[in-house]
Amino acid sequence: MDPLIAIDPSQVYRPELDNADKEQWLKSQGIDTAGIEFDVGRDKNHFREFEESSVASKEQMETVKRTYKLMHTYQTVDFVKQKKAKYEKLELGEYTIMEALDMINSVIDEADPDTSVPNIFHAFQTAERIREIHPDKDWFHLVGLIHDLGKILATQGDPHWCVTGDTFPVGCAFADSIVYRDTSFVDNPDLHNPQYNTKLGIYKENCGLDNVLISWGHDEYLYQVLVANGCTIPEEGLCMIRYHSLYPWHTGGDYTYLCNNKDVEMLRWIREFNKFDLYSKGDVLPDIDALRPYYQSLIDKYVPGKIKF
Repeated sequence: MDPLIAIDPSQVYRPELDNADKEQWLKSQGIDTAGIEFDVGRDKNHFREFEESSVASKEQMETVKRTYKLMHTYQTVDFVKQKKAKYEKLELGEYTIMEALDMINSVIDEADPDTSVPNIFHAFQTAERIREIHPDKDWFHLVGLIHDLGKILATQGDPHWCVTGDTFPVGCAFADSIVYRDTSFVDNPDLHNPQYNTKLGIYKENCGLDNVLISWGHDEYLYQVLVANGCTIPEEGLCMIRYHSLYPWHTGGDYTYLCNNKDVEMLRWIREFNKFDLYSKGDVLPDIDALRPYYQSLIDKYVPGKIKF
């Protein structure tokens, strides 16, 4: 029987090592690197490339653009209100967190140019990155694992344009930092509605993101699921889940005029989470079965048993 070789994740995940260094280190551990794709430590300039990607295939990019076009056409104030009313009833079924994670194993995000693997791998990649840097914050590890669990909606027949991708406020002007902003909103009726197309639209300045309608997707859905089921993850973690796809705000710097003091305080946590969510997508695929016991202990602590989705 061949000996088992334990790889020190602190070496594999070190961002300062380039791909050649990582390959050399793996070989020094007696590991055959043939066939391994060394995307680990991918240049940060090559993430979120929505025009010409150095990673995604032409077909994948066409899918991404089509998904955003549909999203930016049909995500309106009325649509978001309808989705919130439908899913706040939590009638999809009752599942444990691990059961739900296994369900999203069939989901490959059609709005993401950075990955082409099932979502469950990204869940464990993100969680392990966080665990390495923040070993004392077990709730943060769990957030990394479950942050995309709302994509269970895609397994229930919902199209990806209302499940995945970047989110944005509706009911006010669409910000310039939104992906494909200049070309993809032309058929959205809210763009031409004077009630919705001004800077503040239907909102008051500094009203707080809690009071803003965000385009419908997996973020808001999972947040509502966790709150309704009495999840004890701290508020910082719940905000990471709720707003991690709100790139026009946490990365683009837009919509600050809608934020209150709580949002400003939470922003640093969301940005801290974002670097693990985004830059772990090039990591080697984790051994999910080996990691399950640790993460099950966190689930038992913060969101145990079967919960309503």
